[in-house]
Amino acid sequence: MLEASMVVIGDEILGGHVVDANSGWLAGRLTAHGVPLTRVQVVPDEPDAIDEALQLELARTRPRLVVTSGGIGSTPDDITYEAVAASLGRGLVEDPVIAGRLDGALDWTREQGVEVTDAFAHHFHRMARIPAGSRLLRRRSGWVPGVAVDVDGGCDAEGGATIAILPGVPGEFRAIVDEAIEPQLLAGRNPLPTIVEIEHPFPESTLNVLFAEVLARFPRVRLGSYPGARMLIRLQGDQTEVDAAAAFVQAGIDELHRTPGGARLAASWAARRGVAREKESE
Repeated sequence: MLEASMVVIGDEILGGHVVDANSGWLAGRLTAHGVPLTRVQVVPDEPDAIDEALQLELARTRPRLVVTSGGIGSTPDDITYEAVAASLGRGLVEDPVIAGRLDGALDWTREQGVEVTDAFAHHFHRMARIPAGSRLLRRRSGWVPGVAVDVDGGCDAEGGATIAILPGVPGEFRAIVDEAIEPQLLAGRNPLPTIVEIEHPFPESTLNVLFAEVLARFPRVRLGSYPGARMLIRLQGDQTEVDAAAAFVQAGIDELHRTPGGARLAASWAARRGVAREKESE
């Protein structure tokens, strides 16, 4: 079973200046392929912090895909390529494909009448210096690629891992996941879990005893409870076990609803939630 981790890199995330829009979206894409996202770390643009995060994820269960986002631009604080290479004990090499695209961008800059000095070009080309042994995760459009670095045979090997280094800009991040990571690293790897959602009319805490019984009877089924506009229970796992757990949960809810106290509780809870929604809309 392939598992995944994510390391979000950026002082702007930790400072509250930018909201991370990538981890939640990636979790949904991984779930669609049956790949659990087991950890998300957010770290600053510091080599030691990136190294610590990577080593923690590489030490977890393998095979593993570790996805990073952020820190691969041309400014001095964009150090992800350097930090990943150092963490793995590798050097940096200039990728000719990325370098060629950057040269085209530099030519365009010159055409606008801006002087492109050697120092200007050097800093700009930092985006082409990637960890040795990496390969590009190409996409059909756009010129910002992702980079994959295999460790111990990569995530195709039982004890291996692959680090996918992606840009933090959500549009670029999602395009590379859609066009490269999903077809190359995720598709067909894991069996798809069965997911069943059950809606109910009760306060979440009313069902805690029922939830505990479900976990005791079906330990391999993952149960989540999500209160909100809809009161949802989500069950995930093997189809046979999920179906049995769902039947058990639904029977417990129905039994509570048939009691006089349960019926009054459901009606009172619906009324309270309706008042709360009205206040929120005012």
